[in-house]
Amino acid sequence: MPITAAMNETFDLPLGEPRSEARWFGGGGCVVKADGLSHVFVRGTLVGSFGAKDTATRNLLMVSLARGQQVHLERLAEAFDYTADGLRRIRRLFESAGGAAVASRVHGGRLPKLTRPMRKRLWAAFAKGATVDEAWESLGKKMKLSRATVGTVRLAWGKAEQTSRTGGVTPSLSAVPQPEAATDSGPVPSASVAAETSGAVELSVVPTPESSDEVLEKLKSVSTENAPLVQHLGAWLLVATVARLGLHKTAGAALGRRTSADALRIALDAVVMALAVGERCVEGVRRLATSTAAALMMATGMPSPTWTRRTLGRFAADEGGMRLHLGLAGVYLQEAQASASEAGPVFYVDNHLRPYTGKHVIRRGWRMQDKRVRPGTSDYYVHDEDGRPVMRLAAPSHGSLTEWLRPIARLLRLALGSEETILLAFDRAGAFPEQMAALREDGFEFVTYERRPYPTLPEAAFTEEVKLGDETFRFCDTRRNLGAGRGRVRRVAVRMPDGYQLNLLANSKRTAVELLEVMTGRWKQENGFKHGVERWGINQLDGRTVQAFHPDTIIPNPARRRLDRAMRIARVREGDARTTLARLGAGDEKCAAVQRDIDDALAEQSRLEALRPSTPPRAALRDTELAGTLVHHTIEYKLVLDSIRIACANAESELAAMLAPQLPRPAEAKKALANLFASPGSIRAGDRVIDVCLDAAGTRAEREAFDELFAAVNRLRLSMPGDQQARPIRFSQART
Repeated sequence: MPITAAMNETFDLPLGEPRSEARWFGGGGCVVKADGLSHVFVRGTLVGSFGAKDTATRNLLMVSLARGQQVHLERLAEAFDYTADGLRRIRRLFESAGGAAVASRVHGGRLPKLTRPMRKRLWAAFAKGATVDEAWESLGKKMKLSRATVGTVRLAWGKAEQTSRTGGVTPSLSAVPQPEAATDSGPVPSASVAAETSGAVELSVVPTPESSDEVLEKLKSVSTENAPLVQHLGAWLLVATVARLGLHKTAGAALGRRTSADALRIALDAVVMALAVGERCVEGVRRLATSTAAALMMATGMPSPTWTRRTLGRFAADEGGMRLHLGLAGVYLQEAQASASEAGPVFYVDNHLRPYTGKHVIRRGWRMQDKRVRPGTSDYYVHDEDGRPVMRLAAPSHGSLTEWLRPIARLLRLALGSEETILLAFDRAGAFPEQMAALREDGFEFVTYERRPYPTLPEAAFTEEVKLGDETFRFCDTRRNLGAGRGRVRRVAVRMPDGYQLNLLANSKRTAVELLEVMTGRWKQENGFKHGVERWGINQLDGRTVQAFHPDTIIPNPARRRLDRAMRIARVREGDARTTLARLGAGDEKCAAVQRDIDDALAEQSRLEALRPSTPPRAALRDTELAGTLVHHTIEYKLVLDSIRIACANAESELAAMLAPQLPRPAEAKKALANLFASPGSIRAGDRVIDVCLDAAGTRAEREAFDELFAAVNRLRLSMPGDQQARPIRFSQART
């Protein structure tokens, strides 16, 4: 084994082959490790062997050996590389649930609440004809078991009875044989024998877990039936609205053969309802699992979060997520085009960093809210003139806004046609001459803020005035040269009410007042980011699958970053020492020590300066220490969920626009809608219409506003995507 000394001389250290070492635990027993296996001997007889991941064999050997009279339990746990407390838990589990539970025990799991004696008493009660409720009232509560656990035991008992009636073997809880104790007179039984004898009967009691395909087949849509009370029924209002916006139709067109249309509909509805009641990710689907979930979902049961993730994951494969996202973006863009003025539609473009706090090595980007760089993914969002999200593009490499403006503009052109006049509004991050000239050459209009420095104009230069809201602005419309032969663009210099000058650069035929209104409304996009994070969870990680960057990817060199940081520290040390030296007297005895600190700092800076030429600021990934570790998250699965979130946000905006004029405080419309989405209600299904009566929480004014909202919504004749008859829903409100 070579080792390099400080004097750059290499020595060879002679090391022999490692020898096996026995770990004794009493009673003549020991554990010997050899060839990647642990061999267990008792009085010289091999009783069992297990590998590093063979926890079942290890657990059964330990619990069998622990019954020996001369075995030291702490030494036994240490010999098996286990803890004494863990051994105690395994012994308790063996005493209560038998050898099968010990063999299948997962590391770190807690002991089950349901023990064998408890299960035996519950089986006896079911054999006498007791129902689940009766067994829970008489026995389950005393045992501190939930009603769901008692129901699971009832299911197992029913399957056992059915097996008995059809001629199979009747499971018996008392028939589980126990492994013999390890004594001094003979060896313990091997682990394989113990597992075979202890698990053969016990395992037949537990129902066989159904495969995902079987669960998929069993979860089906059903026709709507009358239901006097359904929890979270208000979420139907959001589901029906997003279906009207085209979510389910677009998803069906992008489905392919990856999953069934029925399963996709149930998964989409489950996610939309979870978001409606305040959950911000797929895991929130579990909050819908009440006793009325089947009626809520219009299905044979309630999907689990795992089933929902699996179904949406299958749908997202093979670019299904991208097809859904771009398909919905096309719908939103056409709506924006239809509602735009004669001058053309306006779109806001900006980036939003989604931070990451996991274990993988992710590229870092600047996050304005934190005023520092953080690991994560930059998402580029496009919002319409009303501040509603249209689409999102992920940039794991944190590309600048100038890199993304032209691709985004071309996507908009592709959706809206070559004849449409499109105005892009963005912040200073895209206000560079090269990018503005390129957009102008491509035929796009734009407006942005001018980057400093720019000349400060005298007050007399602002000759025009406009009032926006409660504030009055003065402005003047001039021209600015982009330089390097790129031509000129408009410069609208605006004097704010407090005297601050703000310049807008634009390439547009719109008036200066219209451009000022557009940039004043850009804060709708910033508010949309904040609302999207807090209400809809756009910062959720969602998908955890990662993919390595290409080795040729150019990244900031981490070695250069450390070098620059060390240089800053050395300069700070020099500055502090020089400040201290300046304050000391000429004959002070501390001057020599401070001067040495200055010399050390200067020497360190010289050494670091010498390293800079060989340490470039940017380098190929393969040439850095991050090669093989730098990854980014795949986009397909999250793109599906973000498409659902965007659809929900747009549906919420549409409903809020109907509700806000009816409220005494219009700004609280979305909060009132959140209460409405989570409200319970009743269903009365007719041949031509479905009546939904919601019992929403709210003040008297809010409930009156809800009546007006329901009247407007009923005129839209919304229907649930799970209703094969597409019957319109008639919403009403319960009277107090």
